[in-house]
Amino acid sequence: MTALTLTWIAFPFLVGFTIYLLPKLDRYLALFGALFSAGYAAWLFVHQSPIELRLLDRFGVSLLLDPLAGFFILTNALVTLAVILYCWRSDKNTFFYAQTLILHGSINAALACTDFISLYVALEVLSIASFLLIVYPRSDRSIWVGLRYLFVSNIAMLFYLVGAVLVYKAHHSFDFVGLKVAPPEALALIFLGLLVKGGIFISGLWLPLTHSESEAPVSALMSGIVVKAAVLPLARCALLLEEVDPIVRILGVGTALLGVFYAVFEKDTKRILAWSTTSQLGFILAAPEVAGFYALTHGLVKAALFLIAGILPSRNLNELQTRSIPTPIWIALAVASFSISGFPLLSGFGAKVLTMKNLLPWQVIGMNVAAFGTAVTYARFIFLPHRQQQEAERSPLQPGFWAAMALLLGGLIVANVVYYDAYNLQNIIKPLATIALSWLAYWFVFRRIAIKLPRMLEEFDHLIGFMGLSLVLLFWIAIARSNPLFSGLPFYFGAP
Repeated sequence: MTALTLTWIAFPFLVGFTIYLLPKLDRYLALFGALFSAGYAAWLFVHQSPIELRLLDRFGVSLLLDPLAGFFILTNALVTLAVILYCWRSDKNTFFYAQTLILHGSINAALACTDFISLYVALEVLSIASFLLIVYPRSDRSIWVGLRYLFVSNIAMLFYLVGAVLVYKAHHSFDFVGLKVAPPEALALIFLGLLVKGGIFISGLWLPLTHSESEAPVSALMSGIVVKAAVLPLARCALLLEEVDPIVRILGVGTALLGVFYAVFEKDTKRILAWSTTSQLGFILAAPEVAGFYALTHGLVKAALFLIAGILPSRNLNELQTRSIPTPIWIALAVASFSISGFPLLSGFGAKVLTMKNLLPWQVIGMNVAAFGTAVTYARFIFLPHRQQQEAERSPLQPGFWAAMALLLGGLIVANVVYYDAYNLQNIIKPLATIALSWLAYWFVFRRIAIKLPRMLEEFDHLIGFMGLSLVLLFWIAIARSNPLFSGLPFYFGAP
C-alpha cells in the first residue's frame, strides 16, 4: 500500500515532465496521468480502511488516505480528465498539458497531507502551476490576474508558515493534531493561509476576478478542484479537533451567505459562477463530516458550467436573455443548474440532503437561506431562451466539448448511488418546494431588480486589508475558544 500510494503521488509529476520530452504524446500522457488518479480513488473506496503513512518520523511527511480524501481525489481526476478532453482538438500546446498534470499532482499531494509543512510545499507548487495556467494566454490582463493571485497567495502562506512553526514548537511535530496544544495565534495564522488559498469568506475575495477572467478550462480547474485543496485540510482539522469544528462551521455558513448574496445580483455569467463557487465552498465546510460528497458534486457541476460558459455567445446575462442559445447547449446548462439547485435524480440532491442532515441547529436557517439563493441564482440559467439551430447557421462544437459534458454530467447521475437513502418522500418534497419558491421569487422579484454591487472590495490593496481583518477575527475566535471563561457563551464560540 505504501508503494502504491507513493507511486500515485509521484506519478503525475513524472508524467508531466515526460510530456516535455515526448511533446507529440502530450494529450495521451496527460489523459493517462489523470486516469491513474481516478483508478487510485476507486481503489480507496474499495479498500475502505484508512491508509496512514509517516515518512521520516515526526520531522517528515504524514499522509492520510481515506474515503473522505477519496471523494476529493476522484473530483480532481474527473475534472482534470474533462478539461483534457475539452481541449483535445484545441490549439493548446505541450506546456498547457504538462502544467495541467503538474497542477493535478500538486492537488493530490495536498489532499493526502496531514502535516502542515508537507501541505505548505504542496500548496506552493499548486500556486505556481495555477499561476502559469492563468497567464497562459500571455495577455496583459491575464498576466495581471495571475500575478494578483500569486501575490495574495504567497503573502497568506507566509503567515501560514509562521503558524506551522508555532505548532512544531508546542507539539514537536507538524501534525494537524498539534493545533490542540498550540497557542491560539498558531490556529489564526494557519487558518488565514488556508482560508485565502481556499477562497473562503472575506479572505477569498480574490476568487471572483481570478476565476472569471481565466480561460474556460482554467476556470473549470480552479473552481472545480484547485480551491478544494485548501478546503479539505480545514475539514480535516474540524474532524480531528472538536475545538476547531465550530470555527470551521461558522466560516462555512458565513461563506455560503456571502457568496450567494453576490451571485444573486451579478449579471456577468462567469462572475455568477465564481461567486457561486464561494458560496458552495461554504456548504462543504458547514458539515465537515460529509464534505467529500458535496465536494465531488460541486466539482463536477462547476467544471461543466465554466466549460459551457466558455462557448456561450455572451457573458452578459441580459444579452443572453434576449437571444436564444442552441438547445443542446441549454440542456447541458440546465442539467448542471438543476443539480446544484438540489433537484432529484442528480447527485446535487443527495449532497444537499446529506449536508442539511448534518448541520447543527444554529446553522439551519443560514444554510437554508443559502440554498434558496442558490436556486434563485441558477433559475436565471434554466430560464434562458433556447432554440434548435438551422443547419445553415450551425457552428459545430469540438467533439471534446461533448465528451467532457458526458463525463461530468454523467457523473452527476451515477453519483446518486453514494446516498440513495435520500430518496424518500420527505426529503424530496423540501428541495422541490425550495426550488419552486425560488423560481417564483426569480420571476416576480429578482428578474426585475437591477442592482450593480461595487467591486471595490476586490481591489488588490483591499484584499491585503481583508487578510489582516481575517487574522484579527481568527485570533479573537481562537482566544475565545481556548479561554474557559467563554465556555458558556452561545454558538458562535462553539458551545452546542
